[in-house]
Amino acid sequence: MGEVLFYHLTRSPVEAVLGQLLPRALAQGWRVVVRGATDARLDWLDERLWLGGDEDFLPHGRAGGDHDARQPVLLTTGTAPGAQALAVIDGAEVAPHEVEGLERVWVLFDGGDSHAVEGARALYRRFREAGHPPQYWSETSGRWQRTAG
Repeated sequence: MGEVLFYHLTRSPVEAVLGQLLPRALAQGWRVVVRGATDARLDWLDERLWLGGDEDFLPHGRAGGDHDARQPVLLTTGTAPGAQALAVIDGAEVAPHEVEGLERVWVLFDGGDSHAVEGARALYRRFREAGHPPQYWSETSGRWQRTAG
């Protein structure tokens, strides 16, 4: 059973946090799914990830291509069998049972959006009640600190 980590974003945009998490996951040899709530937002994220410099490049693709199963990082609104990690952004759905086949689940949410905060709190409770005790990370102090879990 994998770990569940909630990231309360207050200073960094989602693409910057993914830019920190995804290289670590790839270094572990994990295949990662980034699940978003809308195709438009994933198209935007796809563009941002391609714009990074060579040293920041993250190999990735959008779901629906011929080589989805070979993408180290797959951006999708759905699922991707064979992944070892899942990053959930923008309030996309994730169920506690999905953790069982993964090494890691990251839930990234915008601390400036009250709906996102309430949704993350409800999801945190669902994971805890399902027997997947989550960790809670905040960057309020200026650096990432584990504050619960």
